[in-house]
Amino acid sequence: MDTSRSLDEQRREFASRRFLAMPLAGTIAWLVVAGGSMLLPRYRHLVLFAATGSIAYLGTTLSKVTGEDFLDKTRRKNAFDSLFFHTVAMSLLVYGIAIPFFLVDPSSLPLSVGILSGLMWLPVSWLLEHWVGYFHACARTLLLVATHYLFPEQRYLVIPLVIIAVYAVTVVILERRWRRVR
Repeated sequence: MDTSRSLDEQRREFASRRFLAMPLAGTIAWLVVAGGSMLLPRYRHLVLFAATGSIAYLGTTLSKVTGEDFLDKTRRKNAFDSLFFHTVAMSLLVYGIAIPFFLVDPSSLPLSVGILSGLMWLPVSWLLEHWVGYFHACARTLLLVATHYLFPEQRYLVIPLVIIAVYAVTVVILERRWRRVR
């Protein structure tokens, strides 16, 4: 890591990025979950595990399209890149909670994965020095709990649709933020 720059400088540099690759990856993954719930109802849980488990890989691929290129070896090292990827790893570890609940109640999977994997947005707000992550995590949690109870027979479809809607709003906010930063 380059120690010639202060942490404040590195944080400002991190916060000046577009930050669209991961939310776009999340949107695509949850679209796959919604589609899988309709097209492969018997395997919808496997679709959910596979799609949400691949968000980090999809985001890394999309980062080349959005100009963020997470794997760019020529970009200066930044401590906050590492912190961000730790939040991504944290989101993957939540399956340790989601799987036992799923084994007891299979209909709990969209709620538990949907909320727990969305918690990474809280530190993202701090990293970006912007409220978008607080909005995303809080709206997602409140709406998913409500949806879980309002649509008990449609959880594998409606919960992903709510997440997609929250991502849509988040992407718009992030894009506006990035245009102002530039």
